[in-house]
Amino acid sequence: MAKINFGGVEEEVVTRDEFSLEKAREVLKNEVVAVVGYGVQGPAQAMNMRDNGINVIVGQREGTPNWDKAVADGWVPGKTLFNVEEAAEKGTVIQYLLSDAGQRSLWPKIVECLNEGDMLYFSHGFSVTYKDDTGVIPPPHVDVALVAPKGSGTSVRRNFLAGSGINASYAVHQDHTGRAAERTIALGIAIGAGYLFKTDFRNEVYSDLTGERGILIGALSGVMEAQYNVLRKHGHSPSEAFNETVEELTQSLIRLVGENGMDFMYANCSTTAQRGALDWHPRFRDAVAPVFDALYESVVSGNEARITLEANSRPDYREQLEKELAAFRDSEMWRAGAAVRSLRPENWQK
Repeated sequence: MAKINFGGVEEEVVTRDEFSLEKAREVLKNEVVAVVGYGVQGPAQAMNMRDNGINVIVGQREGTPNWDKAVADGWVPGKTLFNVEEAAEKGTVIQYLLSDAGQRSLWPKIVECLNEGDMLYFSHGFSVTYKDDTGVIPPPHVDVALVAPKGSGTSVRRNFLAGSGINASYAVHQDHTGRAAERTIALGIAIGAGYLFKTDFRNEVYSDLTGERGILIGALSGVMEAQYNVLRKHGHSPSEAFNETVEELTQSLIRLVGENGMDFMYANCSTTAQRGALDWHPRFRDAVAPVFDALYESVVSGNEARITLEANSRPDYREQLEKELAAFRDSEMWRAGAAVRSLRPENWQK
């Protein structure tokens, strides 16, 4: 492992230099990796591994849109595409990539398919950490591990095709074979991880649920909407409000942060922007800190898990989800955003 200094704290990480794709192929040469669930992470991880020469099959319920998507992506029914239980029986590594609610629902069937020495693989610590709510308690005769890409399945695939990768955490929860760590790291390299950093199931889910509800999605969309509404209230046009709130962030500033950090972005803004941002930064930080404290406590207590499982298990879940997403899509702010995006130079000829 490589030792990297992260802000003054030295951590061990796994890079492709010391654990190459060739080594991953050697570790996995006798494995059949069954990707169970072809929704968010499943397609990207399955196709990346297939492209990297790993023996992969997919498990998905026949007759669903995701089954059709798998067929369109080149998985062949009866050869590399099977129903969920059949794929789980054939696999020596079962990548359990259904939704968290789906994992709870299908667990009684999946657990019966786990053979001596198999690996049960997750990309989220949810089901195992909140076992009292999910009932997911792995049997003692299998390895249990996770590799959690720090990005959506779409980004995992796009970055892979671009010759890059998405950083990922990894954890071994149960080592029955004595090979769980090398199997896990090999799988992380095979799905195209940029580098791998160590965690455990509990820390992964606590940080993940906090991040998703916080800065990555919930807080980001919330503060965007708040600023947009203030600008509109004071007479700014939709195009001006959206450009100042979202477009400049996504098309310019966040890219600078991604390249070289927040200080680099600050250094490449006007002196007026620098002064104002430095003055207002602590006020925003202090204002939202209590919200983040409350969010983290809700995650740790299991409240967020219970809300998620209850909502996502309802028979009308997808219909209700579409209504909630439509509220974003049909709002003035995001309709203005669609118009702004259509005017980007790269879209002029589309």
